[in-house]
Amino acid sequence: MENMKKWLRANWSTALLMVVFIILLVNKDAKAWLMRQVASTGLLNSSFSGSKDKNQKITSVENMNLSLKKDNGSVINTAGLKGKVVFINFWASWCPPCRAEFPSIQEFYDQYKSNPDMVFLTVNLDDDPELGKVYMKQKNFTLPFVIPAGHIPTPYFSGSLPTTVVLDKKGRVQLHHQGLADYSKESFYHEIDALLSETN
Repeated sequence: MENMKKWLRANWSTALLMVVFIILLVNKDAKAWLMRQVASTGLLNSSFSGSKDKNQKITSVENMNLSLKKDNGSVINTAGLKGKVVFINFWASWCPPCRAEFPSIQEFYDQYKSNPDMVFLTVNLDDDPELGKVYMKQKNFTLPFVIPAGHIPTPYFSGSLPTTVVLDKKGRVQLHHQGLADYSKESFYHEIDALLSETN
């Protein structure tokens, strides 16, 4: 025991780093916090079509449809949302990068939720949707909760979480970003404003 105390006194910084590493390894919220700090630097920001983001897959297909079910059982079809800018985020409660970016999505939602031309679809992909609902309630998120009501077209989602897609008023994919990003940046809002100002 005495040897352990001596080692800790001599190597306290190593011990501290080991404790932090273990916490990050086992705690989803700790991982999410660290990822959020990295995202806030802007290094992981998404970008719209026209920019040179190698992570982005732009498609001009306008007739794709994603069917989603609300809590009340009603179904939303993206094909019926022409004339609106649609923000789609695929996420799961067990996914640390999803947890990391969710506060920025909530902030974005709070900024634009009253705009009649803006639609938010946060698509939960937990095996048990109740886990997603519990997570949102614990964290006081008020984003719309939807689940898939059928096949998800591959140009929207190909398996990576989180994935974010923004459709313009014609239903075209203007943003396709796989991975963590910060959606509370002014630069992102400017891009959304530009899409909102376009005529159908």
